[in-house]
Amino acid sequence: MSVRQSLLAILDQGPCYGYQLRAEFDRRTGSTWPLNVGQIYNTLDRLERDGLVEKGEPDAEGHVYWRITAAGSAEVRTWLASPVERSAGTRDELAIKLAVAATLPGVDVADVIQTQRAASLAALQELHRAKYAGADPDGPEELAWSLVVDSMIFAAEAEVRWLDHTEQRLALHPRHAMALALSDEKPKRGRPAKAAIA
Repeated sequence: MSVRQSLLAILDQGPCYGYQLRAEFDRRTGSTWPLNVGQIYNTLDRLERDGLVEKGEPDAEGHVYWRITAAGSAEVRTWLASPVERSAGTRDELAIKLAVAATLPGVDVADVIQTQRAASLAALQELHRAKYAGADPDGPEELAWSLVVDSMIFAAEAEVRWLDHTEQRLALHPRHAMALALSDEKPKRGRPAKAAIA
C-alpha cells in the first residue's frame, strides 16, 4: 500500500495539516490501515524533499498546512492511471512457512495447515461480521470502507482455498519422500541465482 501516493492524492483535493491528513486517510480507507502521525510527517518531509509538496506557515492555531505542487499533482495522475504491479517473488510468510515445514523431517504439515486454516476461517468470519460504524450507511465513507473490507474478505477466502490446495498436494506425497536432510555440499559465496517464474 502506498502511503506516499495516498497522501498526495488527498492533498490534491486541497491543503491539509498532519492530523487532518491522518483523519482523511482513515475516512477513505475505513480505518483499516491506521497510520501514526509520525509516519505521516516523515512521508511529508520526503515528499517536500522530492518537490511534490510545500510546507506553509503555521496558522493561528499552530497548524502547518501542506500544499501539493504541480509535480505532485502529476504524480497523483500517474499513480491513478497506472496498474498496481505485483512483484513476482513475494515473501509470503505463510507460503514460506509451509514450504519449509513440508521439507522438515518429523513435522506434521497437516497440523500446521489445520492451525492456519482455523485462524484464517476465524479472521474471515470476523470480516463477514464487521459492520460499518459511521454516520451515513449509504455515503462515500461507507463505500470506501466496504471496498477495503471486501478486498480483505477475498484475500482471506483465497488463503483458505490455497490451504485446501496445499493440503491436497501434500497428501499425494509420502512424508518421508519430502523430507530434506541438510546438504553436505558447501554453498558458493554470493547470492544464489533467482529461479525464473513462468
